[in-house]
Amino acid sequence: MPAEVSVQQATPLDAGLMAAIHASCFSRPWDEAVMAQFIAAPECLCLITSAVESSGSVAAGLLIARKAADEAEILTFGVAPSCRRLGLGRALLQAASARLGAAGAKTLFLEVEDGNDAAILLYRALGAVPVGKRTGYYEHGADAAIFSLAL
Repeated sequence: MPAEVSVQQATPLDAGLMAAIHASCFSRPWDEAVMAQFIAAPECLCLITSAVESSGSVAAGLLIARKAADEAEILTFGVAPSCRRLGLGRALLQAASARLGAAGAKTLFLEVEDGNDAAILLYRALGAVPVGKRTGYYEHGADAAIFSLAL
């Protein structure tokens, strides 16, 4: 269990790290160039999180959100499998909610594959409510559950 969780704004130097974290979480990972584009986009919030332990800091999670007017949406959000259930996802989502709310967003939309119970429980624990479904949304045929979180 980490001593503490650290969340920071990603910089251009973090693009490779973000790509590596993404690759550990998803079967169709985004590459370093894509991450660099998101980091450079003024409408995007790019966060990385680390578990700080006695042996050092291990970057293991990322969240990318895009704000438009008074709404925001999470584009991708993941924690490396070896670091799950340590509070990194919660810390990322709470930090993103706070920063997006401070920037004027009133609602954050989150999308998750049906059956990803850990993510769904986290979203609900932070106050997100289901608002829709996209049938067969994912490449392998799974549905996407859509949640809304008031900021």
